[in-house]
Amino acid sequence: MVNFGKKLMADQVEEWKGYYINYKLMKKMLKQYVQQTQLGGKDREQVLKEFSRILDEQIERIVLFLLQQQGHLANRIEELGEQRAALLEQHDISQVSQLREAYREVGRDLIKLLRFVDMNATGIRKILKKFDKRFGYRFTDYYVTTRANHPYSQLQQVFKQVGIVAVVGALSRNLAYLQDHEGSVLSIYDHPSVTLKDPIIDQVNHAVQKLTHATSFLQFLGQHALIIQEDVQSGSEDLVDDQSYHFMSLILNLVNTFLYMVNTYIIVPTADDYAVSLGAAATVCGVIIGSMAVAQVFSSVYFSAWSNRSYFRPLVFSSIMLFAGNLLYALAYDLNSLTVLLIGRLLCGLGSARAVNRRYISDCVPLKIRLQASAGFVSASALGMACGPALAGLLQTRFKIYSLTFDQSTLPGWVMCIAWLVYLLWLWISFKEPGHFAKSSDTAQPAESGHQVNANLEEGLAQPLLTGSEEGQDQNAEDNDDNEEESKNSHGPATSISSAYKLLTPSVKVQLLIYFMLKYAMEILLSESSVITTYYFNWSTSAVAIFLAILGCTVLPVNAIVGSYITNLFEDRQILVASEIMVLIGIIMSFRYTPHYSVPQYVLSALITFVFAEVLEGVNLSLLSRVMSSRLARGTYNGGLLSTEAGTLARVVADATITAAGYLGPDLLLNITLLPPLVICIASLVATFCTYNTLY
Repeated sequence: MVNFGKKLMADQVEEWKGYYINYKLMKKMLKQYVQQTQLGGKDREQVLKEFSRILDEQIERIVLFLLQQQGHLANRIEELGEQRAALLEQHDISQVSQLREAYREVGRDLIKLLRFVDMNATGIRKILKKFDKRFGYRFTDYYVTTRANHPYSQLQQVFKQVGIVAVVGALSRNLAYLQDHEGSVLSIYDHPSVTLKDPIIDQVNHAVQKLTHATSFLQFLGQHALIIQEDVQSGSEDLVDDQSYHFMSLILNLVNTFLYMVNTYIIVPTADDYAVSLGAAATVCGVIIGSMAVAQVFSSVYFSAWSNRSYFRPLVFSSIMLFAGNLLYALAYDLNSLTVLLIGRLLCGLGSARAVNRRYISDCVPLKIRLQASAGFVSASALGMACGPALAGLLQTRFKIYSLTFDQSTLPGWVMCIAWLVYLLWLWISFKEPGHFAKSSDTAQPAESGHQVNANLEEGLAQPLLTGSEEGQDQNAEDNDDNEEESKNSHGPATSISSAYKLLTPSVKVQLLIYFMLKYAMEILLSESSVITTYYFNWSTSAVAIFLAILGCTVLPVNAIVGSYITNLFEDRQILVASEIMVLIGIIMSFRYTPHYSVPQYVLSALITFVFAEVLEGVNLSLLSRVMSSRLARGTYNGGLLSTEAGTLARVVADATITAAGYLGPDLLLNITLLPPLVICIASLVATFCTYNTLY
């Protein structure tokens, strides 16, 4: 991979050479500072101030040139606007094509300017990270805090381009108006080649999306899935082309995601009754529900590793395990064995192929629709979460066939058993193994074959500039700058849990803690809902199922509101803190303070906790994908696996807490189980404030 310094030199606009960040000089200064501090010539405080001054000067030169170029573009658009008005007054349509081409030329120059900003912003981010790496000091924290939040911030001009976006808006409006006007006067038969949308507008918009992090609903859902995408050198091509992409295989992965979530939550309304019917306490439902998560802790690792070599075989294995697990779950009642029931749930957990589903989307779906596929992954999960309890509410019947019992406890197992059998047959007939596995056997690193996804600026990923647009290559490019000092082994993906852990910065650790907290709180709420509502409100299984289904149905509408509106008004880190506070309020409201515990208090507190935990999850994973090293975007031990393990571990601990607290009696169950998420939520809030300025 070409290092960033060489890429910067190669991609510079010749006439603008003097206005780019002097990356080579900054690297040289860093090396000098390291030597001087080692020899005792300068202390770190002195180095900090000197390097800050040098970087300030670099940014000032970039910003002043940027403003100058924005002014030139604005003047050209204004002049073209006067020409357009004159043409319309004269009703002279013959020169419209010539005028449109002049606007397009402005658009091409605008894209050059967007590239200029992109390259400089990447250089600033890399040099900040390189300083941290060399000195073991969070210089980024200091610099961003003191510069970005200043009223006269020049750093904001680079990373929040209000002026350049205004130029984009003016250009787009004029081109669109010009084309509409021509179309309204001339017949389509006279100009059959005229399209309804000018391609230069698409190119500019894609460049702006990459540059400004203008979050949409699809982007928000895609980040929610934590499918980390790498943005490598602009001269490359997307390894996944339209010919190799297989739509039905993508659908099968999304259906697998949906069915697994249904399988997870379909037993929640009846798990306590099933435990009682087998002679156990109602609170053993925590172990029953959580045993699936226990197995998932291990299955996520081997499925992630297996997906380096195949997607079809892991999905087949997953379907077989889930078929067998649900069969044992259903038979446990007639065998009168809690052990068989738990083994069945463990087998279901061992069939969790969510790591494969995520990996398939990031490896095998073309770049242009990967965002939609990522959103589909999240939507399938949310739909399964809602359908599981709703389906359980419909299975309120009892009958026998020979010696087999079919009732509200066993029917979820039988239904899912049939569903996975049908899915297995569909998978066997329709799934197409991606072609790159055959090619990857000839390479040294098959695990990375699908991850080196490329896109030029015009085909951008719509990722945030400061922390996302180049994050996929960031660490590798930095290390390549220092090839003479470090081995190539330091550039590759993590090869073990311990090596992955070493790559976790404080910011990443805090985001994983937040993810653990929100999954813990949600699991406590969902898993003990049947026991709590039965004890306090005497709800039926159908009532519990409806309640849980309503909670599940809030996921997509909430994400739509947050992704389409809220994230355009506030920074992600602001939404993160606000959501944590609301989750904390929801947990506090859930406690029973008086002998009488009312339905309105429970329902309202549950809604607040669940809804804002969903908001928190999306923003948390969005931030996590940005602050995480790109070395965790590839290989078996990737960022998606780490977040899955954190969430799964939270579910295991939460379900174990429910069962353990059950021994103290149902009267204390609610308050005892709410204490751990309360403490963890407060701790995550404190940790968030400590790392707030790194979440940029």
